[in-house]
Amino acid sequence: MEKSQYRGYIQIRTFLGDDATKIFKDLTKFAGDLSPSYDTVRRWTNEFSSGKIDLSDQARSGRPIVETTSENIERVKAFINADPYCTYNEMEASTLLSRSTLQIIINEHLSLRKLCARWIPHFLTEHQKKERVRICKQNLANFESNRWRLYDVITGDESWFYHRKISSKQSNASWVSEGEKARAVVRRGRFDHKTMFSIFFKSNGPVCITYLEGGKTIDHETYIDSCLKPIVSFINEQRPQSGTKNIKFHHDNARPHIHKNVISFLESNKFTIMEHPPYSPDLAPSDYWLFSYIKQRLHDHSDEESLKSEIVDVVQKIPKSEWKKTFDKLLERMRLCIENKGDYFEHLM
Repeated sequence: MEKSQYRGYIQIRTFLGDDATKIFKDLTKFAGDLSPSYDTVRRWTNEFSSGKIDLSDQARSGRPIVETTSENIERVKAFINADPYCTYNEMEASTLLSRSTLQIIINEHLSLRKLCARWIPHFLTEHQKKERVRICKQNLANFESNRWRLYDVITGDESWFYHRKISSKQSNASWVSEGEKARAVVRRGRFDHKTMFSIFFKSNGPVCITYLEGGKTIDHETYIDSCLKPIVSFINEQRPQSGTKNIKFHHDNARPHIHKNVISFLESNKFTIMEHPPYSPDLAPSDYWLFSYIKQRLHDHSDEESLKSEIVDVVQKIPKSEWKKTFDKLLERMRLCIENKGDYFEHLM
C-alpha cells in the first residue's frame, strides 16, 4: 500500500470511531512490518479527529531533512547483515531513522525485499556439499558421454501413504455466508492408518509397486524380498536375452538400501549401482516428483488393497511423456546442483 492509502484507511477508521491502538493493531495484522509505526498512526488519528481532511503532507519551511546519506545507508546495511530477520520496528529503534527513510534505503538503495524463509531438507555441511557436487559430476559425465543411458536407469523408494486424505489449507477454503463460520477439517493424527508402499520405475513407466501389510516398516531383508526380487523378475521377463545387464539401479542412502546384503544382492544380479549424494531428495525422482504426484490424486480408503488399487490406477494413467520428462529433469537438477556448489537449488528452478 502507498502512504496515501494507509492514511485513507486511518481516516475512515477514525471517522468510524476507532482509536489509534486498534487501528495500528489491525494494520500490523494486515501489512506486518510494512505498516506505519504506532506514532505515525496516532499522529494521523489525532489530526483526522481534529477535522483534517486532506491526506497529503503539509508543506514544511526551510530545507528538507535528508536522511538517506551514505553513512545511514551503511548503518542500515550493517544492521540487516547482522540480523537478516530484523523488523522495521527494531531498525527504527536502533538507527533512530524514520520508517519512510528506512523504506527508501532498503528498497531504492539496497534493493532488498523481505521473503519468508524456505524449508530445506537438511543443513548441509561443506563436506556434504562437496560430495553432492562430486557425485553429480560423476553421474552426469557417464550420461553425457553415453556410457550410461537414461532408459537403462531404474529408480524408486518407499513412502508412507495415509488411508485418509488431508488437503492443503488452500484447497479446503470454501465460500461461506456472512456470519457463517469456516467449515472444520479434522487434522490427521500420528496414529492414523497408513501403509508403506515401494514404487520403482524407469523412463518409460512403472516397474514394481509393492506394499507392506499391517503398517510394517522396511528393513534390508524385506527390501530384498519385497522390492528387489520382484524387480529382477520383472526385468528378466521384459528382457529375456540381456536380463539385468547394463541396468543402472538408483536409490537413496536409507539404511536398508546401503546394507551389505543389499549391495551384494544387486551386484550378484549384475546391476550397476548409481551413487546417490547424501541428504539429496532433490536429486531423487520419486521424492521431487512421483510421490507428491500420486498423493495429490488419492481418495480415502478403508483398507490396504483398495489403496493399492487406486495407487496402481494413478500410476498407470501417467502419460509416458511425464516419465521421460522427470528423467530429463534429473540431469538438469544435477547441473543445477553443480552450479550451486552443492547447496540446495530448488528455489532457483
